[in-house]
Amino acid sequence: MKEMYTRPVDGKNVQIHASFFKNLMNLAADKIIPYQWKALNDEVPGAEPSYCIRNFKAAAGEIRAPHGGFVFQDSDLAKWIEAASYMLMWREDEETERNIDFCVDLIEKAQLEDGYLDTYYILNGIDKRWTNLRDNHELYCAGHMLEAAVAYYKATGKRKLLDVMIRFVKHIQSRFGYEEGKMRGYPGHEEIELALVKLYEETGDQEHLKLAKYFIDERGQSPLFFDEECKREGRGVGWVRSIYEGGAYYQSHKPVREQTEAKGHAVRACYLYSGMADVARETEDESLKNACDTLYKNITRRQMYITGQIGQSSFGEAFSFDYDLPNDLVYGETCASIALMFFAHRMLRMSPKGEYGDLMDKLIYNGTISGMNLEGDKFFYVNPLESWPERNQKNQQFAHVKSERQKWFGCACCPPNLARLICSLPGYVYHKKGDTVLFALYTSSKADIPLENGNAAFTVKTGYPWDGKVIITMEKAFSGMTLALRLPAWVKTYTLNINGKYAKTRMADGYLYIQNELNAGDEIVFDMDMPVMVIRANPKVRSASGKIAFVRGPVVYCMEEADNGSDLNTISVPANQSVEYAFEPSLLNGVGTITAQGVREMNVGWDENELYADHVPEKAPCTVKFVPYYAWNNRGAGEMTVWVREEK
Repeated sequence: MKEMYTRPVDGKNVQIHASFFKNLMNLAADKIIPYQWKALNDEVPGAEPSYCIRNFKAAAGEIRAPHGGFVFQDSDLAKWIEAASYMLMWREDEETERNIDFCVDLIEKAQLEDGYLDTYYILNGIDKRWTNLRDNHELYCAGHMLEAAVAYYKATGKRKLLDVMIRFVKHIQSRFGYEEGKMRGYPGHEEIELALVKLYEETGDQEHLKLAKYFIDERGQSPLFFDEECKREGRGVGWVRSIYEGGAYYQSHKPVREQTEAKGHAVRACYLYSGMADVARETEDESLKNACDTLYKNITRRQMYITGQIGQSSFGEAFSFDYDLPNDLVYGETCASIALMFFAHRMLRMSPKGEYGDLMDKLIYNGTISGMNLEGDKFFYVNPLESWPERNQKNQQFAHVKSERQKWFGCACCPPNLARLICSLPGYVYHKKGDTVLFALYTSSKADIPLENGNAAFTVKTGYPWDGKVIITMEKAFSGMTLALRLPAWVKTYTLNINGKYAKTRMADGYLYIQNELNAGDEIVFDMDMPVMVIRANPKVRSASGKIAFVRGPVVYCMEEADNGSDLNTISVPANQSVEYAFEPSLLNGVGTITAQGVREMNVGWDENELYADHVPEKAPCTVKFVPYYAWNNRGAGEMTVWVREEK
């Protein structure tokens, strides 16, 4: 299996130039990171308090204060440190580095002598630690802080936080495992599994990989640990009853190799699947790899929205069942889209297939960044594909769906998660295998990549995702080196030339492998035709029956009230027409828009007291404008829909 592996090219070897990615990264550095630092310090007027920094100050003995917020509040600070650390890899920022160092000192001071670190239990009673693995997120918080420690070490070379977390990992190793006297437990909210593999990759310590494998292998074994824990501690099943009773909410209903459908809490699930893929790759476990393949296909073929979002149900923030994809009641948590991004990235590392890059594309340009506004200071927790503000406000079923993004959340997992994804984008663009560079994503950049037998260096210029042309200029090349360009599934026609002449290629699993001998100075032009496409859902997806959606390249579009007036439900659009695409630099920070002709049902002949009648609706022609889904709700609260009725 190892001959299939790819390795992501370190973000330090990739400079992102002016592009969609660079705009996101600049927004993160200029606004998101500083704004979230204020939020973590409870300095954003009108926002829900975070308590993060206060909790660590209290745990470190610097102030007297009770623990504030949720049991997992530490994880928000960890994700911010990780995001800021990734940022330091591509931008010097002395103030941010000082703020991280301030946090690291607090964290080190709060850590107990035996290595334990969790402010909730340090402040609320250390005697209760490790007694509620199902609900209280100790291992989840440890995983996030471990990811932060690895990122900060990679960015700066500073070991203090890494050493703190290695001590904590040793404490965890002393408590969990198969050996006599240890607990046979695992986390209620997965995360530490993938974090331990990151630590293993950085340190080479097999014990870290062994612990990650233990948590994967033990999950779902009989008797179920969480049931035994509840009996031991005198707790009931709790709020997660109904379809989640029996462990499905926590993905512990079966051993992981026997799981064939994505179930339960969507974020937990995809963090678990990411950890499974990591362990499968590093231990060459074919059965675990097969389980990842099966679960990935279940999500992407049966339980994923057109925007890449997952988690259909607000009850448990969870998967529901195959083809149940409601547009209005959707949960579609921002964190769940990010977790699916992590899973897709790890699947690509296991097997270089274009479909994984296609999904990362879909997620980056749709279901992740829809979770924040264009200014980077307001956020969605839930991302609907259809929004009617009055209903969201007045119908309790839609209480989870907000019509406008919020300044912060008491449960603020999504904003710093989004920050760490954006700041780490350089590490997703290129992968390598032997003497081959694989283009997973397309963005303007400069890369210098060490391969087995030499270095490949090149610059890339592209207007992606608005333009399908990618120009690659080779700066360093050597005999036997290969470039593999992902051919997205939406591409119907393309050209690929080297120095103006047809390039010889080999197609494999969604990648075009260039067969020509490459030399310094070569110019490679890959031009993907990017038409507007009309998309329909599988007929089993009832919420999209009789409807169409518009997509161009990786970008999914929607109608907004700001462009089309209210009562979007009365609009229908014929699929068979020539639509107009235009890039509007002054709209929504610069976006491509689609204009089509449609019809609108008119409220003619209806008495206001007449609820039902046999009237034949009158229709009037109208012009319909679509904007990228990620950019909706940046012009005030209003109606929105991705799917529109098809006019026959």
